[in-house]
Amino acid sequence: MPRFALTLEWDGTPFVGYQRQPNGPSVQQALEAAVLAVTGETVGVHAAGRTDTGVHAKAMRAHFDLGRAFDPDRLCGALNALLRPQPVAVLACVVVADDWHARFSCVERAYEYRIINRRAPLTVDRGRAWHIIRPVDADVMHEAAQMLVGCHDFTTFRSVHCQSKSPVKTLDRLDVWREGDRVLIAAQARSFLHHQVRSMVGCLSLVGRGHWSQGDLAEALAAKDRCKLGLNAPPEGLYFISAKYPGEHDHGDEQAHRFDT
Repeated sequence: MPRFALTLEWDGTPFVGYQRQPNGPSVQQALEAAVLAVTGETVGVHAAGRTDTGVHAKAMRAHFDLGRAFDPDRLCGALNALLRPQPVAVLACVVVADDWHARFSCVERAYEYRIINRRAPLTVDRGRAWHIIRPVDADVMHEAAQMLVGCHDFTTFRSVHCQSKSPVKTLDRLDVWREGDRVLIAAQARSFLHHQVRSMVGCLSLVGRGHWSQGDLAEALAAKDRCKLGLNAPPEGLYFISAKYPGEHDHGDEQAHRFDT
């Protein structure tokens, strides 16, 4: 029974998230329907991470098992043909070992959050970035972000619906920088809590706009209380960038290169 690993890209605007849900279309539902149409087999497509409504992906990893062999390249092309016109694309399809698991084998996940900081309304980036009109100081945000790096109890930055057994996570990197009118936030960790990235970004934006001090951010972290969260950033600015696995080069290197600076 061969196991196929996919690298996926999607625009999250029309989806309720990756995971199949009863309240609307999901990326998982679209993929599983395409696999069924191509192969005649009903499968579960497991991804490296779940995403919220409106969240995008540049190189999500996923896998599924089939009862018979398929050429990966032909399977990739057939899935893309069946997925159209939905905004989901299979960037790559390969056969992997039976014990490779998109979620449980993953050793690092990377996200990027995109803010566009200008007075003019969004056009091509509408639905794909958070529009903040008032000036944002990216340098101050970056300095404040470093106090969140490391192992902490992130209860304040955790959704009340989070299913993780523990609020303690180790954040490997949280960088903020400006590129013209864009403010970009890069986050890396082995795993994240539900809403953790959006919650951290929301609070950092308060620091960047002068509404919070760095001390306010430190107090919010130390409080370990969701009620102390200042702001949860909207989902449309969040992108799943890459997933890393032992012995494997980073998929989506063209998107993830900014994390190496």
